[in-house]
Amino acid sequence: MNLLVKGITIADPNSEFNQKTCDLRVEQGKITAISDQLSPQKGETVFEGKGAVLSPGFFDLNCTIGDPGLETKEDIQTGTAAARAGGFTGLAVLPNTKPVVQSKGEVEYILNRAKGNLVDVYPIGAISHDLEGKEMAELFDMKNAGAVAFSDGSKAISDDGFMSRALQYGLGFGALLMVYPENKAIAGKAQVNESKNNVLLGMKGIPALAEEMQISRDIFLATYHNAPIHISNISTAGSVALIKKAKKDGVKVTCDVAAHQLIFTEELLNDFDSNYKVKPPLRSKADNKALIAGLKDGTIDAISSQHRPHEIEFKDVEFEIAAYGIIALQTVLPLLLQAGLDASLIAEKLAINPRKLLQLPVPVIENGATANFTIYHPGQEWAYNASTNLSKSSNSPLLGKTLKGKVQLVYNNKQYQTYE
Repeated sequence: MNLLVKGITIADPNSEFNQKTCDLRVEQGKITAISDQLSPQKGETVFEGKGAVLSPGFFDLNCTIGDPGLETKEDIQTGTAAARAGGFTGLAVLPNTKPVVQSKGEVEYILNRAKGNLVDVYPIGAISHDLEGKEMAELFDMKNAGAVAFSDGSKAISDDGFMSRALQYGLGFGALLMVYPENKAIAGKAQVNESKNNVLLGMKGIPALAEEMQISRDIFLATYHNAPIHISNISTAGSVALIKKAKKDGVKVTCDVAAHQLIFTEELLNDFDSNYKVKPPLRSKADNKALIAGLKDGTIDAISSQHRPHEIEFKDVEFEIAAYGIIALQTVLPLLLQAGLDASLIAEKLAINPRKLLQLPVPVIENGATANFTIYHPGQEWAYNASTNLSKSSNSPLLGKTLKGKVQLVYNNKQYQTYE
């Protein structure tokens, strides 16, 4: 499909057109012209991009889709529909399904189910069998089948020896291990941040120490083996400081942060709204500020959605027995704009770096490049409600609210979708 985008501001740090306002033409899936003024051609669809931003297509490093086995939460069709509406043209999906993605059969199943989609879907394989942290899964076979990384999802690996062996084994064939940072012995069964607020709530708290001890361990192991390691969903100022120092020391450590951790704080739990129950828990405003600073100074490599869909019976219950997580694919962009991130930084952390970490091709907005981009208007407001929510689940505290920052068009795989 041929497309002409008029008057768009390009946000791509890898492009010579970064921060410039241009017209852009796409023909048969390729960007064929970028210029100050392009005239429409016969049969060409014209998109007026005044006031909007064109970025390389967003990519999510940390997304849960229920397929296979948990399709009542989310399936590939609904998950990619929500992703498109949120500006994502690529997803790396976690292995916490039934069955767990722990062999080449499950990897191939996901790849086959996602064929032909506008959104590229990449499986992440399990590090351990059944996510139990005891026996190593079939990492090498899964990588050969198409797994882009390995993770036990939101389950932390407690066994130091197992984690050490997994890093050493993965090093032999270029595997990236993505780990959840929580020391279970310190965190215990607590569900909220440890602070004055958890005392007021009458609930046990998870201290920042639980996250930071686990990150320290993983940094030591990565240093020992000279192996890469990725820390998923960091949430504390101390974690930022640890990773910043490790990077300065030459450790091959990378990390990401969930978009909601930049804006939401623990005070939102005062009404015991289970839609704010996430893991790691919401922290303090000071942690928010440290995370945003970590994005700006390069300590934090990427931003993720941490999309966790759940049926209503897992969320519309007492806080203490509710499941962790929120649906987030459609709300990442508004939260990043609310956090004050500029268009170039959003492109870097949400489109470019996630693909770099997984050694995937990075789309560039330039003449002759394959078209893979997202157009959004940072000032446009939209209602997030039952009719605009494209996920199969509805566990988001932002439902029913008016959000600022709307995706208007996504283009990938010679397909595009517009949103009014």
